Amino acid sequence: MLLSLKVFPPMWIYRLFLAAAAAALAVALYIFGAGLADGSVSSFNMVMWLALLTALGGIVFSGIAINRSGQRAAAIAVLAIVAVPAVLATLFFLVLILTQPRWN
Repeated sequence: MLLSLKVFPPMWIYRLFLAAAAAALAVALYIFGAGLADGSVSSFNMVMWLALLTALGGIVFSGIAINRSGQRAAAIAVLAIVAVPAVLATLFFLVLILTQPRWN
């Protein structure tokens, strides 16, 4: 009889990626709302904004749905599409703020 080992990724990785992806969606929604208020989001670029917000929302909600179906590794992979770049960008800006480099 073959011994079958199922290795499940830890739940904290899923929660971390979900929080990062949800934060990226919240930032995008805030910038979209601010753009609507000041007029920089108009009918000229509305399709681009709606595509961006739909993609971000789709990734977050599909990550939740995939995890609920018992596929945690697949959910982490889907959420990583947004979460990894968001975390890396946040770390980059945190380093810039803390070190205050000279760019000249």
